[in-house]
Amino acid sequence: MAGLPASGKSTIADAAARLLGCAVISVDPIEAALWTAGIDRDQPTGLAAYVAAEAIAEAQLRLGHDVIIDAVNDAEAARQQWQDLADRAGAGILFVEVFTTDIAEHRRRLETRERGIAGFPEPTWEQIQGRRAGFDGWDTPRLRLDSREPVEVQARRIVDAVAGRFDKLSDPGV
Repeated sequence: MAGLPASGKSTIADAAARLLGCAVISVDPIEAALWTAGIDRDQPTGLAAYVAAEAIAEAQLRLGHDVIIDAVNDAEAARQQWQDLADRAGAGILFVEVFTTDIAEHRRRLETRERGIAGFPEPTWEQIQGRRAGFDGWDTPRLRLDSREPVEVQARRIVDAVAGRFDKLSDPGV
């Protein structure tokens, strides 16, 4: 799962995981746990959280379990990390990009959300705007979901794509 903070990706990831019967490995709570454990916030804990999520996901894939990685994934290097993991584990991969075309709704979600991740500050609207460019050059096929549609519909699209019943993965840049 990829998408800007407050785009709706975690909500959709959780709904899809319930339907698929798999785990969601979310980078934000891992990063918050690193801070709780005493890692200095000035350290590159975001990268560390991605690496920790990768290790957890790899262990689950090797057991034959499916996983959903919930992270912004706005950099090509982050997305390549998951592709490399799938290759190592001999697993298939489906990239899902969650966005919303309703900018006012996106901002409202950010400003009103309470995720309950102790010690994890929400990004500002300005910080989110600065991350948009990370998706501009994404040129691999992916399932793109506009989170204005109902969560259940979006989760079902993911299930259908995993099962090979959904043939509308986006062309790059669509």
